[in-house]
Amino acid sequence: MAGKTMLAVQYDGYGAGADGLKHVSVPIPSPKKYEILLKLDAVAINPIDWKIQKGMLRPFMPPKFPFIPVVDVTGEVIEVGPGVNSFKPGDRVISLLDFKNAGGLAEYAVAPIDFTVHRPPEIPAAEAAGLPAAACTALQALKTAGVTFDKPSQLKNILITAASGGVGLFAVQLAKVANLHVTATCGARNIELVKSLGADEVLDYKTSEGAELKSPSGKKYDGVIHCATGIAWSVFEPNLSTYGKVVDINPTLKSMLFSVVKKVTLSKKKLVTMSLTAKADELKFIVELANEGKLKTVIDSEHSMRNARDAWTKSIDGHATGKIIVQINVE
Repeated sequence: MAGKTMLAVQYDGYGAGADGLKHVSVPIPSPKKYEILLKLDAVAINPIDWKIQKGMLRPFMPPKFPFIPVVDVTGEVIEVGPGVNSFKPGDRVISLLDFKNAGGLAEYAVAPIDFTVHRPPEIPAAEAAGLPAAACTALQALKTAGVTFDKPSQLKNILITAASGGVGLFAVQLAKVANLHVTATCGARNIELVKSLGADEVLDYKTSEGAELKSPSGKKYDGVIHCATGIAWSVFEPNLSTYGKVVDINPTLKSMLFSVVKKVTLSKKKLVTMSLTAKADELKFIVELANEGKLKTVIDSEHSMRNARDAWTKSIDGHATGKIIVQINVE
């Protein structure tokens, strides 16, 4: 499609939030070796998208301006690059784009085949777009905590903070796939939703009980998937089992240093920080669970590409329940 143009949303520098997003016409990218060109159906906005714009990962990301954000996409294969045998034009796929180059907030995007899987027709585009980053982060966090999915897990009890957010909602469901007892925290308005997805106990984080993170049934946590921010180790520590592990998916410099201290001092109770590492086999596992009805994408809101700024603002506000979706090429 050399020489043709597409509509896209990009920003030209750090900061400015939604006001910094611009609708532009740019050339349609061409797939290189082991890449495919997608005509996008829908994409999902994640906190990492606006955090990169805010400059929280400078000078590493973005590599240059202007920059088209968003990495969670689903769409139709239009063209394949050299060396691609696993996909062909017409295939519907789900992909996690390269965080460094992104490009998802556009009519077309180039995707690496290493992080792309076929999309079953049973999974609607909006639900598919919400899967890659959030569900894979939840899966990796649970594995980091010690949860196993190919055999009975030695962990029995797990706590998930901010369980009504994008990652938290998937973490609850995946923990139940692994047959764990799940205690979760969220706001009062989302308690029934989190229970409906399988949580055994749900705490309102604004209550004194929720702030203390104590299990109503008195259980100690073998693992914690920490999706919230601002909770001190002193709150977690008395609620952990002997070898309990807190997995922080929103690490700060302070938490990373504390994690090192816990490791060096051979502490039985540990704090581990993590960030998503894209793995095709894990995305495939996630999509299989979704196709089997064992994993549901909870959608907070859907927006047109014309209203991408509204979706961006919604994510920055931090109170979304589930995924924020932008519909791209709507027939």
